[in-house]
Amino acid sequence: MKKRLLLLPFLFCFSAIALGHGYVEEPKSRAFLCKKNLNSNCGAIQYEPQSLEGPKGFPLSGPQNGQIASAGIPRFAALDEQTSARWVKNIITEPQQTFKWYLTARHATANWQYFITKPDWNPNLPITREQLILIPFCQYATPSRPETIVEHQCVLPKENRGYQIVLAVWSIADTENAFYQVIDLDIK
Repeated sequence: MKKRLLLLPFLFCFSAIALGHGYVEEPKSRAFLCKKNLNSNCGAIQYEPQSLEGPKGFPLSGPQNGQIASAGIPRFAALDEQTSARWVKNIITEPQQTFKWYLTARHATANWQYFITKPDWNPNLPITREQLILIPFCQYATPSRPETIVEHQCVLPKENRGYQIVLAVWSIADTENAFYQVIDLDIK
């Protein structure tokens, strides 16, 4: 009996990791490209791209500057590495984009927000609030429990060209957390 009780915390921990939460499939997020082995040297995120959960309230709170891509989680710190050549980029030819989330656990949702880097950002510096336009270019309020697949139609700002980053944020209604996904784009 004692052995079974000792295993119980491990089972709960494993089930939480297995369930995860959600990631952006289209355009492919940095974490999802790690899972697909298209981004390399990613560390643990390749096994759980859905686990980028941090404090909600971005941009006033949330992950610290320089730790935005990892949601401030040390085991995912490789995602915070930032150079112009470090990450595979999604080629974008149209401003109208469908952002498609895959949810491994469906949480009551407060909202979804999409932020983008400033047109003149420096891709060789860490991602910080100073590098981002802090007003979402696209947002959806969903006061419900979403389906497994969630799609949002958004229009990218016309002044953003070349290498840009989108920060997708899924804020949960009944917790203090949100899920963060960085998406690397090459906008033609």
